[in-house]
Amino acid sequence: MRIRVHVTPRRGVLDPQGQAVAHGLSNLGFSGLGEVRVGKVVDLELTSESDPEAALATARKMASQLLANEVVEDFSVEVLG
Repeated sequence: MRIRVHVTPRRGVLDPQGQAVAHGLSNLGFSGLGEVRVGKVVDLELTSESDPEAALATARKMASQLLANEVVEDFSVEVLG
């Protein structure tokens, strides 16, 4: 079963990478940008799970223990198939 984990900086947490991207886009002539946040996507293939709910629970546990720093990041998980 394929799972996707989205990890993003929490609201209110400084995102220097997002600020750098916003600055770069502005320098390239793109206007009308609000806040830019940069996160990461982790795709997992869980070969031992066939039940979507069990796969989501396993992925949430993986995200909370390793993939995301829950002090400064939020995460969401979704089943891809």
